[in-house]
Amino acid sequence: MTDTPKPTRPALDEWHLSVVEAFDVAPRLRRVVFTAETLDQLDYRPGQALILRMPLPGGETGRRDYTIRWFDRGAKRLAIDFVLHGTTPAPSWAKAARPGDTLLVQGPRGRSVVAAGADWHLFCVDETGLPAMLHMLETMPAGSVVHALIETASAQDEVAIETAATLTCRWLARDGLAPGPNALVLDALRSLALPSGRGQAYLMGETSNVRSWRHHLVQAGLPKESIASEGYWRPGRIGGHDHVDD
Repeated sequence: MTDTPKPTRPALDEWHLSVVEAFDVAPRLRRVVFTAETLDQLDYRPGQALILRMPLPGGETGRRDYTIRWFDRGAKRLAIDFVLHGTTPAPSWAKAARPGDTLLVQGPRGRSVVAAGADWHLFCVDETGLPAMLHMLETMPAGSVVHALIETASAQDEVAIETAATLTCRWLARDGLAPGPNALVLDALRSLALPSGRGQAYLMGETSNVRSWRHHLVQAGLPKESIASEGYWRPGRIGGHDHVDD
């Protein structure tokens, strides 16, 4: 009896991106705009990410997943927003990025994309999930019903949201509470009455928080297959990404 070989993932496309400009869009959020000669060939869905081959202090490179904030096919430009937290490699690179700097990326990939046909949508995010959420909301058609619970460091981190959807949004500021495991979004989620009909939830943020949000929604009756949950970070870990399925 022979073992059945595991299916291999298709190779991801590679892109050699060049920085066009970099600037702050909020006190702790920096946007880097890139271009590439073949960027008009990029095929992706809002909410998906690119794998950035980020330079590390020792001279090697590390994999970092960052969602696409916006994409202009005609201009061959895309933007990525970086949360400025500490002196880890990706935020440090973004703060120092200048026109002409280059970065090798792969992708796109990711399953947190807008679910067609859902009667309502629910976003639970911290600031690391904010860029993906904003891009997804910008592409939702009029008539979409959306609830959003958004954790930020303070009210200064709130940004304008452009969407044709009918959006009910609640910003939740930590106000001095350290980022990481907390009950801010969970408490708000517990007080939210889920609409009737077919729902779809998108959970993006610190892994343990995402897991607690997912557990609550499952207990509230939302089918697991209707919950896209991604742990973008953990305290004390540099890099890494968790697909939260339990």
